[in-house]
Amino acid sequence: MRARLFIICFLLAMPIAILAQNGNEILKRVDENMGAESRIHESTMIIHGRRGTRTVTSRSWIIGIDKSFTEFLSPARERGTKMLKLEDELWTYSPSTDRTIRIAGHMLRQSVMGSDLSYEDAMEDPHLPNIYTAEKDGEETILERNCWILKLTATKNDVAYHSRRLWVDKTRYLVLKEERFAKSGKLLKTAEVKAVKRMDNRWVATHMVFRDMLKKGKGTEFKLNKVTFNANIPAHRFSKAALR
Repeated sequence: MRARLFIICFLLAMPIAILAQNGNEILKRVDENMGAESRIHESTMIIHGRRGTRTVTSRSWIIGIDKSFTEFLSPARERGTKMLKLEDELWTYSPSTDRTIRIAGHMLRQSVMGSDLSYEDAMEDPHLPNIYTAEKDGEETILERNCWILKLTATKNDVAYHSRRLWVDKTRYLVLKEERFAKSGKLLKTAEVKAVKRMDNRWVATHMVFRDMLKKGKGTEFKLNKVTFNANIPAHRFSKAALR
């Protein structure tokens, strides 16, 4: 009886991270950690291209997975450029031409501001459990954190990446490294977290490096400068009129 009681107490005391063994359960916890009804964030992209390095700053307003609005703040030639996502449609506005353009088809594969991120990346459903099934594929230490390695396989055909590998922090449920693959198995993009911070009772990646493996640049750094979760965002922010 005492032995049974000891085992029960031991199991109750174990961290949830240790008990969560199923890949899909881990992926769901990752999604819950990242999710928010709405958020506003300011960020910096440092783009290391073949011809040099440039820095782009922006502010974004996001509600759920269907609405997002981004305004670029610098450099001067990019200031006032805006992007609007409404469900599965994406528009951009350029102040230099005073034109609003719908981004669709092959244009979605083009890079945003010359970075290693594409419009297709911006359009992707951020809730990975909606697109992939996950299975555990080993363990590894990243940034001195014990991580599960998850292998994700797409459940839909119309996705940018057929499969992925995620390195998930066992206790924080934060993705610290990622690889994205084509259906052929070719590695297309990578992402590595360089710094994390506790924000609004959750762990958030504040410095990441993205690399398009089909390009020769040194990648794009993404730095999260400020974020407000569950922010009150007016409906008119997500309108075509707001682009101009």
